[in-house]
Amino acid sequence: MPAISFQSVTKTFAAPSGSKNPSLKALDGVSFDIQPGEFFGLLGPNGAGKTTLISILAGLARATSGRVLVNGKDVQSDYAEARRQLGVVPQELVFDPFFNVREALRIQSGYFGIRNNDAWIDELLENLGLADKAGANMRQLSGGMKRRVLVAQALVHKPPVIVLDEPTAGVDVELRQTLWHFVAKLNKQGHTILLTTHYLEEAEALCNRIAMLKTGKVVALASTSELLSSATSNVLRFKVDGDLPPALAEHARVTGRVVQLAAHGALEIENYLAAVRQAGLQVQDVEIRKADLEDVFLDVMSAAPGRA
Repeated sequence: MPAISFQSVTKTFAAPSGSKNPSLKALDGVSFDIQPGEFFGLLGPNGAGKTTLISILAGLARATSGRVLVNGKDVQSDYAEARRQLGVVPQELVFDPFFNVREALRIQSGYFGIRNNDAWIDELLENLGLADKAGANMRQLSGGMKRRVLVAQALVHKPPVIVLDEPTAGVDVELRQTLWHFVAKLNKQGHTILLTTHYLEEAEALCNRIAMLKTGKVVALASTSELLSSATSNVLRFKVDGDLPPALAEHARVTGRVVQLAAHGALEIENYLAAVRQAGLQVQDVEIRKADLEDVFLDVMSAAPGRA
Protein backbone atom coordinates (compact mmCIF):
# COMPACT_ATOMS: atom_id res chain seq x y z
CA MET A 1 0.00 0.00 0.00
CA PRO A 2 1.43 3.41 -0.95
CA ALA A 3 2.26 5.87 1.81
CA ILE A 4 0.68 8.61 -0.35
CA SER A 5 -1.51 8.09 -3.41
CA PHE A 6 -2.63 10.92 -5.68
CA GLN A 7 -5.35 9.62 -8.00
CA SER A 8 -6.40 11.88 -10.92
CA VAL A 9 -6.40 14.96 -8.69
CA THR A 10 -7.88 18.07 -10.26
CA LYS A 11 -8.33 21.46 -8.62
CA THR A 12 -10.15 24.34 -10.31
CA PHE A 13 -10.49 27.79 -8.79
CA ALA A 14 -13.58 29.68 -9.91
CA ALA A 15 -13.12 33.14 -11.37
CA PRO A 16 -14.24 36.02 -9.10
CA SER A 17 -17.79 37.21 -9.57
CA GLY A 18 -17.99 39.63 -12.48
CA SER A 19 -14.54 38.70 -13.77
CA LYS A 20 -14.03 38.15 -17.49
CA ASN A 21 -11.15 35.76 -16.82
CA PRO A 22 -11.86 32.02 -17.06
CA SER A 23 -11.56 29.75 -14.04
CA LEU A 24 -8.03 28.55 -13.18
CA LYS A 25 -7.19 24.85 -13.28
CA ALA A 26 -4.36 24.65 -10.73
CA LEU A 27 -4.09 20.83 -10.92
CA ASP A 28 -4.97 18.80 -14.00
CA GLY A 29 -5.27 15.04 -13.41
CA VAL A 30 -2.23 14.58 -11.15
CA SER A 31 -1.57 10.89 -10.45
CA PHE A 32 1.38 9.22 -8.75
CA ASP A 33 2.15 7.09 -5.68
CA ILE A 34 4.84 7.49 -3.05
CA GLN A 35 5.96 4.23 -1.47
CA PRO A 36 6.61 3.70 2.28
CA GLY A 37 10.12 4.79 3.25
CA GLU A 38 10.75 6.85 0.12
CA PHE A 39 12.42 10.26 0.16
CA PHE A 40 10.39 11.85 -2.64
CA GLY A 41 10.87 15.25 -4.27
CA LEU A 42 8.10 17.37 -5.78
CA LEU A 43 9.58 20.07 -8.00
CA GLY A 44 8.19 22.78 -10.24
CA PRO A 45 8.34 26.52 -10.94
CA ASN A 46 6.22 29.00 -9.02
CA GLY A 47 2.56 28.49 -9.87
CA ALA A 48 3.05 24.87 -10.97
CA GLY A 49 0.58 23.57 -8.36
CA LYS A 50 2.93 22.16 -5.71
CA THR A 51 1.46 24.02 -2.73
CA THR A 52 -2.10 23.37 -3.94
CA LEU A 53 -1.33 19.64 -4.04
CA ILE A 54 0.20 19.76 -0.55
CA SER A 55 -2.80 21.71 0.75
CA ILE A 56 -5.16 19.02 -0.56
CA LEU A 57 -2.99 16.32 0.99
CA ALA A 58 -3.05 18.11 4.36
CA GLY A 59 -6.81 18.67 4.25
CA LEU A 60 -6.49 22.45 3.93
CA ALA A 61 -8.12 22.44 0.49
CA ARG A 62 -10.59 20.13 -1.25
CA ALA A 63 -9.88 18.62 -4.65
CA THR A 64 -12.39 19.38 -7.38
CA SER A 65 -12.12 15.73 -8.43
CA GLY A 66 -9.93 12.73 -7.74
CA ARG A 67 -8.76 11.13 -4.49
CA VAL A 68 -5.78 11.45 -2.15
CA LEU A 69 -4.94 8.63 0.26
CA VAL A 70 -2.43 8.54 3.13
CA ASN A 71 -1.60 4.96 4.13
CA GLY A 72 -4.94 3.97 2.63
CA LYS A 73 -6.93 6.68 4.45
CA ASP A 74 -8.89 9.11 2.28
CA VAL A 75 -8.03 12.70 3.21
CA GLN A 76 -11.65 13.75 2.74
CA SER A 77 -13.83 10.86 3.92
CA ASP A 78 -11.43 9.74 6.68
CA TYR A 79 -9.77 13.05 7.43
CA ALA A 80 -8.98 12.54 11.13
CA GLU A 81 -7.13 9.26 10.61
CA ALA A 82 -5.36 10.53 7.47
CA ARG A 83 -4.19 13.62 9.37
CA ARG A 84 -2.73 11.46 12.17
CA GLN A 85 -0.50 9.83 9.56
CA LEU A 86 0.92 13.20 8.46
CA GLY A 87 3.36 15.73 9.80
CA VAL A 88 3.33 18.87 7.65
CA VAL A 89 5.92 21.67 7.75
CA PRO A 90 4.29 24.62 5.91
CA GLN A 91 6.02 27.39 3.97
CA GLU A 92 4.58 30.15 6.14
CA LEU A 93 5.90 30.96 9.61
CA VAL A 94 2.72 30.37 11.61
CA PHE A 95 3.02 30.43 15.39
CA ASP A 96 1.11 31.28 18.57
CA PRO A 97 2.78 34.30 20.21
CA PHE A 98 1.47 33.55 23.70
CA PHE A 99 3.45 30.38 24.46
CA ASN A 100 7.06 29.34 24.79
CA VAL A 101 8.58 26.60 22.63
CA ARG A 102 7.96 23.69 24.98
CA GLU A 103 4.37 24.79 25.62
CA ALA A 104 3.75 25.06 21.87
CA LEU A 105 4.95 21.48 21.38
CA ARG A 106 2.84 20.18 24.28
CA ILE A 107 -0.24 21.91 22.87
CA GLN A 108 0.46 20.45 19.42
CA SER A 109 0.73 17.01 21.04
CA GLY A 110 -2.67 17.53 22.63
CA TYR A 111 -4.29 18.01 19.23
CA PHE A 112 -3.46 14.33 18.60
CA GLY A 113 -4.47 13.15 22.07
CA ILE A 114 -0.86 12.67 23.19
CA ARG A 115 0.23 13.39 26.77
CA ASN A 116 3.38 12.91 28.81
CA ASN A 117 5.69 12.82 25.79
CA ASP A 118 8.34 15.17 27.20
CA ALA A 119 11.09 12.64 26.44
CA TRP A 120 10.27 12.84 22.71
CA ILE A 121 9.89 16.63 22.89
CA ASP A 122 13.35 16.83 24.50
CA GLU A 123 14.76 14.67 21.70
CA LEU A 124 13.22 16.94 19.08
CA LEU A 125 14.55 20.05 20.80
CA GLU A 126 18.03 18.55 20.98
CA ASN A 127 18.12 17.32 17.39
CA LEU A 128 16.83 20.62 15.99
CA GLY A 129 19.14 22.83 18.03
CA LEU A 130 16.31 24.21 20.18
CA ALA A 131 17.26 22.84 23.59
CA ASP A 132 18.42 26.24 24.87
CA LYS A 133 15.24 27.90 23.51
CA ALA A 134 12.70 25.61 25.21
CA GLY A 135 11.58 28.33 27.63
CA ALA A 136 11.72 31.20 25.13
CA ASN A 137 8.52 32.83 23.94
CA MET A 138 7.84 32.23 20.27
CA ARG A 139 7.86 35.99 19.60
CA GLN A 140 11.48 36.19 20.76
CA LEU A 141 12.78 33.72 18.21
CA SER A 142 14.49 34.54 14.92
CA GLY A 143 12.93 33.41 11.66
CA GLY A 144 15.27 30.43 11.47
CA MET A 145 14.43 29.34 15.02
CA LYS A 146 10.69 29.66 14.31
CA ARG A 147 11.24 27.41 11.29
CA ARG A 148 12.86 24.80 13.56
CA VAL A 149 9.85 24.93 15.88
CA LEU A 150 7.52 24.32 12.92
CA VAL A 151 9.52 21.20 12.09
CA ALA A 152 9.30 20.03 15.72
CA GLN A 153 5.53 20.64 15.76
CA ALA A 154 5.12 18.55 12.61
CA LEU A 155 7.03 15.66 14.18
CA VAL A 156 5.70 15.80 17.74
CA HIS A 157 3.11 13.01 17.15
CA LYS A 158 5.69 10.77 15.39
CA PRO A 159 3.90 10.65 12.01
CA PRO A 160 4.93 7.93 9.54
CA VAL A 161 4.65 10.43 6.64
CA ILE A 162 6.44 13.80 6.79
CA VAL A 163 5.69 16.61 4.31
CA LEU A 164 8.26 19.40 4.00
CA ASP A 165 7.00 22.35 1.94
CA GLU A 166 10.00 24.61 1.22
CA PRO A 167 11.41 23.94 4.71
CA THR A 168 14.73 25.76 4.17
CA ALA A 169 13.44 28.83 2.32
CA GLY A 170 15.26 31.88 3.67
CA VAL A 171 17.18 30.08 6.41
CA ASP A 172 20.88 29.91 7.13
CA VAL A 173 23.30 27.15 6.13
CA GLU A 174 23.58 25.84 9.72
CA LEU A 175 19.83 25.20 9.96
CA ARG A 176 19.75 23.54 6.56
CA GLN A 177 22.50 21.13 7.58
CA THR A 178 20.90 20.44 10.99
CA LEU A 179 17.49 19.84 9.45
CA TRP A 180 18.70 17.54 6.68
CA HIS A 181 20.80 15.48 9.08
CA PHE A 182 17.77 14.89 11.30
CA VAL A 183 15.32 14.28 8.46
CA ALA A 184 17.71 11.83 6.77
CA LYS A 185 17.92 9.94 10.09
CA LEU A 186 14.11 9.79 10.29
CA ASN A 187 13.98 8.50 6.71
CA LYS A 188 16.46 5.74 7.54
CA GLN A 189 14.19 4.79 10.44
CA GLY A 190 11.36 4.21 7.97
CA HIS A 191 9.55 7.55 7.75
CA THR A 192 8.30 8.56 4.31
CA ILE A 193 9.41 12.06 3.29
CA LEU A 194 7.76 14.30 0.68
CA LEU A 195 9.85 17.40 -0.05
CA THR A 196 9.14 20.47 -2.15
CA THR A 197 12.08 22.81 -2.65
CA HIS A 198 13.56 25.36 -5.03
CA TYR A 199 17.07 24.30 -3.92
CA LEU A 200 17.60 21.63 -6.55
CA GLU A 201 20.96 20.58 -5.14
CA GLU A 202 19.08 19.52 -2.00
CA ALA A 203 16.62 17.46 -4.02
CA GLU A 204 19.46 15.85 -5.98
CA ALA A 205 21.32 14.92 -2.79
CA LEU A 206 18.34 13.73 -0.74
CA CYS A 207 15.54 12.40 -2.95
CA ASN A 208 15.37 8.86 -4.32
CA ARG A 209 12.59 9.74 -6.77
CA ILE A 210 11.24 13.00 -8.18
CA ALA A 211 8.06 14.28 -9.83
CA MET A 212 8.11 17.57 -11.74
CA LEU A 213 4.98 19.68 -12.15
CA LYS A 214 4.28 22.32 -14.76
CA THR A 215 0.97 24.20 -14.99
CA GLY A 216 -0.74 21.59 -12.85
CA LYS A 217 0.45 18.51 -14.76
CA VAL A 218 3.13 15.92 -14.04
CA VAL A 219 5.73 16.36 -16.78
CA ALA A 220 8.44 14.07 -15.35
CA LEU A 221 8.38 11.20 -12.87
CA ALA A 222 11.45 9.02 -12.36
CA SER A 223 14.24 8.14 -10.00
CA THR A 224 16.83 10.86 -9.47
CA SER A 225 19.51 8.74 -11.13
CA GLU A 226 17.29 8.15 -14.19
CA LEU A 227 16.60 11.86 -14.54
CA LEU A 228 20.30 12.68 -14.34
CA SER A 229 21.21 9.97 -16.85
CA SER A 230 18.59 11.38 -19.24
CA ALA A 231 20.68 14.52 -19.72
CA THR A 232 21.95 14.49 -23.29
CA SER A 233 24.90 16.82 -22.79
CA ASN A 234 27.64 18.04 -20.53
CA VAL A 235 27.82 21.67 -19.46
CA LEU A 236 30.49 24.18 -20.44
CA ARG A 237 30.96 26.73 -17.66
CA PHE A 238 33.13 29.84 -17.73
CA LYS A 239 33.31 33.43 -16.53
CA VAL A 240 33.34 36.47 -18.76
CA ASP A 241 33.13 40.25 -18.43
CA GLY A 242 30.70 41.79 -20.89
CA ASP A 243 27.68 40.71 -22.88
CA LEU A 244 27.67 37.53 -24.96
CA PRO A 245 26.91 37.70 -28.67
CA PRO A 246 23.11 37.44 -29.14
CA ALA A 247 23.36 34.12 -31.02
CA LEU A 248 25.17 32.62 -28.02
CA ALA A 249 23.20 34.39 -25.31
CA GLU A 250 19.88 32.83 -26.39
CA HIS A 251 21.26 29.36 -25.57
CA ALA A 252 23.15 30.29 -22.39
CA ARG A 253 22.25 30.34 -18.72
CA VAL A 254 23.93 33.46 -17.33
CA THR A 255 24.31 34.27 -13.63
CA GLY A 256 26.32 37.42 -13.13
CA ARG A 257 29.68 36.72 -14.78
CA VAL A 258 29.09 32.96 -14.95
CA VAL A 259 27.97 31.49 -18.29
CA GLN A 260 26.73 27.91 -18.70
CA LEU A 261 26.04 26.25 -22.04
CA ALA A 262 24.90 22.72 -22.88
CA ALA A 263 27.74 21.08 -24.79
CA HIS A 264 27.30 17.90 -26.87
CA GLY A 265 30.92 17.42 -27.88
CA ALA A 266 34.42 18.84 -28.22
CA LEU A 267 33.65 20.64 -31.49
CA GLU A 268 30.66 22.45 -29.99
CA ILE A 269 32.78 23.53 -27.02
CA GLU A 270 35.47 24.89 -29.36
CA ASN A 271 32.85 26.78 -31.37
CA TYR A 272 31.35 28.35 -28.24
CA LEU A 273 34.74 29.54 -26.97
CA ALA A 274 35.76 30.83 -30.43
CA ALA A 275 32.52 32.85 -30.67
CA VAL A 276 33.22 34.43 -27.29
CA ARG A 277 36.79 35.35 -28.27
CA GLN A 278 35.65 36.75 -31.63
CA ALA A 279 33.30 39.07 -29.70
CA GLY A 280 36.39 40.52 -27.98
CA LEU A 281 35.66 38.91 -24.60
CA GLN A 282 38.20 37.20 -22.37
CA VAL A 283 37.20 33.76 -21.08
CA GLN A 284 38.15 32.82 -17.51
CA ASP A 285 37.88 29.73 -15.29
CA VAL A 286 36.74 27.33 -18.01
CA GLU A 287 35.40 23.96 -16.87
CA ILE A 288 33.28 21.14 -18.24
CA ARG A 289 30.95 19.30 -15.86
CA LYS A 290 28.24 16.71 -16.00
CA ALA A 291 24.66 17.93 -16.08
CA ASP A 292 23.03 18.25 -12.64
CA LEU A 293 19.39 18.22 -11.58
CA GLU A 294 19.04 21.95 -12.27
CA ASP A 295 20.08 21.38 -15.89
CA VAL A 296 17.60 18.51 -16.20
CA PHE A 297 14.86 20.59 -14.58
CA LEU A 298 15.36 23.48 -17.00
CA ASP A 299 15.39 21.08 -19.97
CA VAL A 300 12.14 19.44 -18.82
CA MET A 301 10.41 22.75 -18.17
CA SER A 302 11.41 24.16 -21.57
CA ALA A 303 10.40 21.00 -23.42
CA ALA A 304 7.19 20.18 -21.55
CA PRO A 305 4.03 21.52 -23.23
CA GLY A 306 2.09 24.09 -21.23
CA ARG A 307 -1.59 23.94 -20.50
CA ALA A 308 -3.81 24.66 -23.48
